[in-house]
Amino acid sequence: MSIANKNLKYLRNQRGWTQEEFAQRLHIKRSLLGAYEEERADPRIDVLEVVSEIFKLTLDDLLRKDLSDTKGGYLAKRRAMKMTSGPAQIPFVPVKAAAGYLAGYADQDFIDELNTFTLPMLSGGEYRAFEIIGDSMLPTPSGSIIVGEKIENLDNIKNSTACIVVSRNEGIVYKRILKNNRTKNKLTMVSDNPTFHPYTMNAEDVLEMWQAQIIISKVKAQDRWDMHQLTNIVSELQEQVSSLKKRMN
Repeated sequence: MSIANKNLKYLRNQRGWTQEEFAQRLHIKRSLLGAYEEERADPRIDVLEVVSEIFKLTLDDLLRKDLSDTKGGYLAKRRAMKMTSGPAQIPFVPVKAAAGYLAGYADQDFIDELNTFTLPMLSGGEYRAFEIIGDSMLPTPSGSIIVGEKIENLDNIKNSTACIVVSRNEGIVYKRILKNNRTKNKLTMVSDNPTFHPYTMNAEDVLEMWQAQIIISKVKAQDRWDMHQLTNIVSELQEQVSSLKKRMN
């Protein structure tokens, strides 16, 4: 298999894309991509230019370098880019990558393949960004990106801290954390939206926890609140918190 053909297949597998998904990004038919990967045809230059833009590579990289080489290949280059001076590179986990993240959260190669961005107001610590979907944390809207700082010790979490929780059974969720004073191995997950009931999670099921530091969301038309409705929501939330405190004491 020629270098360019081999690199196309390697890069697609690194992102976990099917041939159909990759072909759509390259604006070609899946059958043509299959021909490239099976070395039945040579990739066109215009296609390679799109690939180079997606993966931030040069045409020389695609045509002449074996990107799967562990020492001088694609992942090695990604690591080198992230270690350059400047604000910390924050890996971004979109919703479509959530399933892959549960399997690869401890795999440095998987983390290195995630897209990254920087925020000048964050320095030091280890950060990660997660896209959230759903209305359980309203007024934080669905589709927001939560940038969290890694929590190494669950004992250091203060009650009502908003966190991204990565767990074996629940996947990736964004909730406020309440600790049970009687049962230390239990955590209560609380939504900001009072229509969603709290639930408990075993602390041993937690794989990672990231304390929310910044919320990034799209600007929408201004919501007009019904003050009577808002008062009811606050009252319901206060009742839920009081009930939870009674259970824990």
